[in-house]
Amino acid sequence: MGFNPQREEWRRPFLVYVMGPGAGDESTFEAEHADEPEVEAILGFRPTHAVHVSACCNREIDHVTTALLTAAVMNVIGGVAEAELLDGQASVVAGLPGVLGIADDHWMALGTAEFLRAWVGHPAFRLVK
Repeated sequence: MGFNPQREEWRRPFLVYVMGPGAGDESTFEAEHADEPEVEAILGFRPTHAVHVSACCNREIDHVTTALLTAAVMNVIGGVAEAELLDGQASVVAGLPGVLGIADDHWMALGTAEFLRAWVGHPAFRLVK
């Protein structure tokens, strides 16, 4: 099958936006991060900004690309990744390199770009939509 830009499958849209003081919608950032005492306890500080990366598709390649794009952004600006987890994934990701902690009753992993790259390489990898 040859390249056909008219096919819907060809498009792979991603959203990347910044939130926090002086960037994006500050009220949305505050609302989304208001009740995260576990995150602050794990990191030792309260995050002030967020860069949100999401895929507008839900195939395996979209999950992999989202995680790797997030890791690449982190290589440039630093920061900590917050990855939502499916039921049972906390025990899988807890031992991966770059994991800083598991929060939100085992529904969120906090980690480095190294964590995201290791998670992508794991057979149980899947992002929450």
